[in-house]
Amino acid sequence: MNYRYIAIEGNIGSGKTTLAMKLSSCLKGALILERFADNSFLPKFYEDPARYAFTLELSFLADRFQQVKEKTSAPDLFDKTIVADYFIDKSWIFASVNLNSSEFNLFKRLFDIIYPSLAKPDLIIYLHSTPNIVEKRIKLRGRDFERNISNDYLQSIHEKYLSYFRQHPKTRILLIDIEKHDLIIEPQKLKTLPKT
Repeated sequence: MNYRYIAIEGNIGSGKTTLAMKLSSCLKGALILERFADNSFLPKFYEDPARYAFTLELSFLADRFQQVKEKTSAPDLFDKTIVADYFIDKSWIFASVNLNSSEFNLFKRLFDIIYPSLAKPDLIIYLHSTPNIVEKRIKLRGRDFERNISNDYLQSIHEKYLSYFRQHPKTRILLIDIEKHDLIIEPQKLKTLPKT
């Protein structure tokens, strides 16, 4: 596989982190994992979205920017494949769902300043499924702060991802229907990823 930088994307609960770890191990690559557990604003956001959405999105943007910049700038790391369980555009996608228009306009100004300075993935693997499936997965993993995520919210995220990809037709995306091809349950299917 000739991809230098692969990002795994998908809705909440789609299996991004698990697949990123398996793929990184398979490729003997470097791994970038989102540090959501360290974000103290995430549980607060789920309790009171209107109050904490802007703070949450800014904190995620700052952390993702720092992490991607550090990992992709290290010469010894970029000699091998990097696999991440997100891409920086995720910040834009979630902010566009979670923020009101004035907050999003300010967020977008900041995003547009930092975006050009970051390496972009050569390939995005998008784990596609219906909100009903990811809602079941979220319940199975049992994180307390996720217990009240609504199907409507998951649907909004799902639609925003698809809309975003339609607006970026030059982005190389491998869409995998995880209802038909679950790479977590059947990791041997990783070998069927297309070559460049």
